[in-house]
Amino acid sequence: MHQIIRRSSFTALPWKNGGGITHEAIRVPPTGDVFLWRVSVAQIDSSGPFSDFAGYDRNMVLLRGRGIALEFGDGKQCVLRSVGDSVEFDGATPTRCELLDGPCVDLNLMVSKSLRTAARIERTSEPTLVAAIRGETTLIFGIQDPLSLDSSAGESARLEPWDLAILEHCSVQLSNMSPGEDSAPSTVFIATISP
Repeated sequence: MHQIIRRSSFTALPWKNGGGITHEAIRVPPTGDVFLWRVSVAQIDSSGPFSDFAGYDRNMVLLRGRGIALEFGDGKQCVLRSVGDSVEFDGATPTRCELLDGPCVDLNLMVSKSLRTAARIERTSEPTLVAAIRGETTLIFGIQDPLSLDSSAGESARLEPWDLAILEHCSVQLSNMSPGEDSAPSTVFIATISP
């Protein structure tokens, strides 16, 4: 079974610390402050601290803009310069964001530490099989190109950039819908959440 949540249906919400706006694609369960996992797209208009999300692991991917420098409370630093650059960190770690050259937009996946997450950025030029076995949830978030999701049952769906596909106990073949001899590989965020 797969579900597609369109970018146009994301819900705008203030950041927990009031420092910005995030556009929530999905939260599981759908109501309440405590969740098991959440996917959102955040608009970062100014430098400043991130909200505290103790109890969660965070995956963050740069979607638009000229870059973000992150400074963590433990002294580590990380710079996301190009679209598709990503970082994973503990939501409890005090984190400050410095915009390198103007506003940015990023993808956030937050998952409770009671669950396991395997997340990656895939740059696909050939059709790729993506699966979720029983008990797992697999997320597919296209970053730049429209993608085709083709199921073994013969169903096909189009995933526009920044749409979110959710797979449960199924597999799909992921293909770039605008391939060309000179086209760059499609950049896709894929994450699997399991007990």
